[in-house]
Amino acid sequence: MSDSLAMTIGAETKQSSPAGGASFSPLYQQIKQLLLRALDQGEWKPGESIPSEFELAARFQVSQGTVRKAVDELASENILIRRQGKGTFVSTHHEPHVRFRFLRLAATAGRTPPTKSQVLNCQRVRANAHAAQQLDLRVGESLVFIRRLLTFENVPTVIDDIYLPSFLFKGLTSSLLEAHQAVPLYGLFETEFGVSMVRAEEQIRAVAASSEVAELLAIKVESPLLRVDRTSYTYVDRPVELRVGHYLTDQYYYRNSLI
Repeated sequence: MSDSLAMTIGAETKQSSPAGGASFSPLYQQIKQLLLRALDQGEWKPGESIPSEFELAARFQVSQGTVRKAVDELASENILIRRQGKGTFVSTHHEPHVRFRFLRLAATAGRTPPTKSQVLNCQRVRANAHAAQQLDLRVGESLVFIRRLLTFENVPTVIDDIYLPSFLFKGLTSSLLEAHQAVPLYGLFETEFGVSMVRAEEQIRAVAASSEVAELLAIKVESPLLRVDRTSYTYVDRPVELRVGHYLTDQYYYRNSLI
């Protein structure tokens, strides 16, 4: 589909469904996909404004109402942010309300204190079968592996093992991570590598601490932990991060919102 869409307002395009039958994609959904494609190609960077609804309607040859519906849906998914009187902007992980969407640990009593991040390891590894499947790669392809420790009020609380496709993160080293310790990790991925995490899928289970994790978190072996396996996606649902986190939850809980 090209950007020079010429369709009747409110029309629907017939497409093949996975079951082999026919399905229909509403026009605003097609506009949404074109906007996502433009974001994925870097036409508008995180933090930048996108064109007005009038300009987008002219570009795609559809009504402003159709564009507005597509933009509203992207805003509800936190991919775009509307600012009263200023326009619509691409979400960025340098904004706290976007950043904390992906930090799910909250204090049982009172406000969660600021966290401190310490990179313990950063190296190139080969994708095993699980990582390859989650990141849509071939087994053996190069990954960047990062292990980091998050502390809450100087108490070790989270161990994150992060796997990233090397071809997207060329130049990501321990030195770069250390030089940008004050920057949110996803914010660093945005500004340095042009990769924006926009959504994630998680699997959560209770586990017993291994000897390796127990040592890093300064707890006893087989202490109860929460393990969170997360696959993060950029625009157009491309998987770009696999993360395995071990969370100490005696003073914190893993928060979630169902809408």
